[in-house]
Amino acid sequence: MKHVSVSTFIHTLFLLVFSVLLATFYFFYTTTEVNRKPENVARYKPVSDSFLFRENLEMTEKQLKQFYDDYKIEPIDTKKALKEIEKRGETIFESQTMYGRFRVFKTEDQHYIYVQRLGYTQMFVDNQSSYYDQTYALMLSIGSAMLALFILMYIMILKKLYPLKRLHKQIEQFADGNLDIKIDNQGGDEIGKIAQSFDKAIAHIRQLISSKNLFMRNIMHELKTPITKGRIVSETIDDPMAKKVLVRAFERMNELISDLADVERITMYNFEPTKEHIMLSNAITRTEKVLMADKDKYTIKVSDRALYTDKKLLALSLKNLMDNGIKYGIDKHVKVISVGNRIEVSSKGEPLKEEFSFYIEPFSQDEKRSHGFGLGLYIVNNVLEKLGYGFRYHYDKKAGENIFSITMNE
Repeated sequence: MKHVSVSTFIHTLFLLVFSVLLATFYFFYTTTEVNRKPENVARYKPVSDSFLFRENLEMTEKQLKQFYDDYKIEPIDTKKALKEIEKRGETIFESQTMYGRFRVFKTEDQHYIYVQRLGYTQMFVDNQSSYYDQTYALMLSIGSAMLALFILMYIMILKKLYPLKRLHKQIEQFADGNLDIKIDNQGGDEIGKIAQSFDKAIAHIRQLISSKNLFMRNIMHELKTPITKGRIVSETIDDPMAKKVLVRAFERMNELISDLADVERITMYNFEPTKEHIMLSNAITRTEKVLMADKDKYTIKVSDRALYTDKKLLALSLKNLMDNGIKYGIDKHVKVISVGNRIEVSSKGEPLKEEFSFYIEPFSQDEKRSHGFGLGLYIVNNVLEKLGYGFRYHYDKKAGENIFSITMNE
């Protein structure tokens, strides 16, 4: 039950209760009909006996009236009653002896008593049956009202839950990256309070992201100038070792700023890749261009194929993977090959010490311990997610290689 949605649970519960109520009313109806048969016998048997076995017809008018009052019956026009019975009546009780015949007919709203005795014919209306019918109708009315109230409660609960469904959709939009979503449910109930709290949280997150982006842009802008000046000044140093160290330090700072710029751009909630129809060779050519590494540092053997992708982002991913292979590989060499719909980037070295999920987090410590800043695989993972590609890692023990695979679903 813990995995069943609230709406499904309510639908199921109400359907179950509704079924139980209908079954109860049906049982009540059938039981009542069955029970009324012996009640009818108990009711009309004495009347029948009075007419067919006793000389009631010889009673005085006063005695006859008392008899009618005792049994709550009243004489009526026989022909008129028979017409009504012929249209929609049925026999529910019958008694016949050598003295005569006694029958009780039932219509929708009345019971009629028909007596034939020694040439005497009379039709009576049963006033007591109308009381029973009214009671029966009242109970049916109460039952119908209960069902109607039950259905009304069901509709009201569903209507009360509707804002929760709308809130769920808005939360999903927020999860998909739409930070401009506005929660419009401002009711005073629990759902309204949750919506208000969530709306405040969205505003706070929006403010934090805006502050982060502003901070990133400012710090990258402020760092660019002193790094550039430092790089220029380092060229004037006569000591080759000191010059090499300074140049490398400034280059690494530039790399960090470039990585941070990529992270900021790619992880923006509204960032969308610019996809186009290209050949894989176009992306490889761009990768070699941005890698800026000697040709002897890498080997590329891929089968050319058509792609619908963002050439710059795919090249950025391949560049980062190849750059990692060159930096951390034992022989400082990296291989890029294609296997079916996969591109594999491999380099010789020891297997990763942590789970792969550890390395696709920003500033992972194991990466940071050596070279770089732990942003390479984080950027690659985010880029490939944006492109809709799979990203996997495995270690080939036989070849002693770390292999990173990009799966393209075209």
